[in-house]
Amino acid sequence: GSIDGSIQEVNVSPCPTQPCLLHKGTSYSINVTFASKIESQGSKARVYGEMLRVDIPFPIPEPDGCKSGIQCPIQKGHSYSYLNKLPVKSEYPSIKLIVKWELVDDQDQMLFCWKIPVQITS
Repeated sequence: GSIDGSIQEVNVSPCPTQPCLLHKGTSYSINVTFASKIESQGSKARVYGEMLRVDIPFPIPEPDGCKSGIQCPIQKGHSYSYLNKLPVKSEYPSIKLIVKWELVDDQDQMLFCWKIPVQITS
């Protein structure tokens, strides 16, 4: 689903095996290296929990990609390292789901989109 960029690497830490075991009350580091195919003044992250084919918005502390390791404006043909945190709140239910992470440009087009299976646990 990455229209305006191409992913080179996705790293979720700590997550030695899939599905990632996400412990409640813990934050996980997200690092995505991608190359942009377009120019964009800014970028915005959207994160979802995908359950039963429904996307449930998942709040993250910093949705602005320009405050998450990306030097803006984004330039065509350049590679960027996107860094963020995925906080797992203690009130989340203990379930298996898919985390879907999108980064969109000024035109609401995908710079990247990736999914990872997770299990939220106590």
